[in-house]
Amino acid sequence: MPSSVVFWIVAAVLLFWTVGAYNRLMRMRAEAYTAFANLEAELSRQIDLVRNDLPSAEATQPASLDGGGSFWAGLHGAAAQFAACLAAARARPLEPEGIAALSAAQDVLATAWERAERDDAHDLAGPRLPDTVTARRAQLALQTHAAADQFNQAVVRYNEAIAQFPALLLAWLFGFKPGRGMGGGVPAATP
Repeated sequence: MPSSVVFWIVAAVLLFWTVGAYNRLMRMRAEAYTAFANLEAELSRQIDLVRNDLPSAEATQPASLDGGGSFWAGLHGAAAQFAACLAAARARPLEPEGIAALSAAQDVLATAWERAERDDAHDLAGPRLPDTVTARRAQLALQTHAAADQFNQAVVRYNEAIAQFPALLLAWLFGFKPGRGMGGGVPAATP
C-alpha cells in the first residue's frame, strides 16, 4: 500500500508540473504573439503612410518627363512588397522564414524612403515630400523601433523558455519551435 501512495504522489506532482510548464510555454508564446500584434499595427501605419499620403506613380506625370513616376513607384512597390510579407507573417509570427522575409522587406522599404529623401534633397524645383510626411515617417520609425524591441524581447524569452530542461521535452512533444525576432529593428528615419 505505501508504494502505491508514493506512486500516486509522484504521478500527481508530475502531472501538475507538466500542466504548469505547458501553461508557461503557452503564456510565453501568447506574449510573443501579442507583441507581434503591436508591431504589426506600427508596421501597418508605415504602409498606410505610403498608400494614403503619397501620390501614386500613375497619378504623377510619366517618368520620361520629369522622373516623378519613378520617384513614387519605388516607394509604392516597396510598400506593396512589405504589405505582402506582413500579411504572411501575421498568420505565423514566430516562424523564422516569415519574419526573415518581413525584415528584408522592411529593409527594402527603408532603402526606398532613403532614396526618395536623397532624390528629394537634390530636386531644384523644391521638395516633393511634404514636411508633414517626413515628420510623420520619423515618428512612425521611432514607434516601430520600440515595438520591434518589445517583440524581439518576447521572442528571446519564449526561446529561452522552450530551451530550458525539462520544459524542452514538452516543447519537443507539443511542437514548440524557436522563433526569430526582427533583424535589427527598424532603422530610424533621417529628419
